[in-house]
Amino acid sequence: MVKKRRIGSLEVSVIGLGCNNFGTGFFGTNVDAAGARRIIDTALDAGVNFLDTAEEYSSRTTFSDGQSEQFIGEALKGRRNEVVIASKFGLESVDHPGERGARRIMRAVEGSLRRLGTDRIDLYQQHFPDPQTPIDETLEALDRLVRDGKVVEIGCSNFSAELIDEAERASAAAGTSRFVSVQNRYNLLDDPVQPGSIEAMQSHGLMLLPFFPLASGLLTGKYRKGDTHPKGTRFGADTFVTNYIRDEQLTDARIEKVEKLRAFAEERGHSILELAFSWLASQPFVGSVIAGATSPEQVRANVAAAGWELTADDFAAVEAIRR
Repeated sequence: MVKKRRIGSLEVSVIGLGCNNFGTGFFGTNVDAAGARRIIDTALDAGVNFLDTAEEYSSRTTFSDGQSEQFIGEALKGRRNEVVIASKFGLESVDHPGERGARRIMRAVEGSLRRLGTDRIDLYQQHFPDPQTPIDETLEALDRLVRDGKVVEIGCSNFSAELIDEAERASAAAGTSRFVSVQNRYNLLDDPVQPGSIEAMQSHGLMLLPFFPLASGLLTGKYRKGDTHPKGTRFGADTFVTNYIRDEQLTDARIEKVEKLRAFAEERGHSILELAFSWLASQPFVGSVIAGATSPEQVRANVAAAGWELTADDFAAVEAIRR
């Protein structure tokens, strides 16, 4: 049974389903509507109730035709109340260039609600910081959505420690809804790009939603030193995003670290996949691990991998390898 955690008023599975692969994905993946339904069916059967998407995910030409949200909406007809849906709004839409702030948020949420086929989004997140819009304006707009019942809780993503602190001060001063979660990259190999963001989040009682829990597949154990384009893997695809991050991810130093982590896990009767998920899920400030999938088999493997309860000694040994 998948454990549950609280994010604000929401109760979510500690393993979530990242839906960025639905439609034409960023990494050359292409999960169609039928495939998305099978993946969602498997997730729900396995005890996963937290689905994370965004208006930008798998949009063919514009943000307003996001296939990921569409496919989720189609798959959840008749069982909307079985899941907690998280989505995100971007800084602006190519449909309405230059539109930012409150008007952008109001238009974005209506599009997401329509595509998802629902009257509410459980966790609505600011996908990226907006340097052109004061945070209090953003929070006021989001608070209006909460009061109108279109959004239950609000969160942020890719926020620095300074922005997390600023948002907390702004919501306290104005009495508006406050962020309850932060979605940043975090895994065995990578601390958040934003130094101090975990500490800031913890100081305000926010929960972390780590994305890229497998470091773009590096923590599956599929990669070996010198083999940077194995077929059937994320980095085997030839896309702009893949080519952009491949050099950063697949370095000899990172692969050597993975080998040490693999040895640590296997000495204790576990796989590197189990270590990657359980290391995150064992940390109390982690709300739900956002794990993408392109097949039902991946969903089942991800859920099964989170059952190892790491001890304080385990964490210390892992930290020595990570550093």
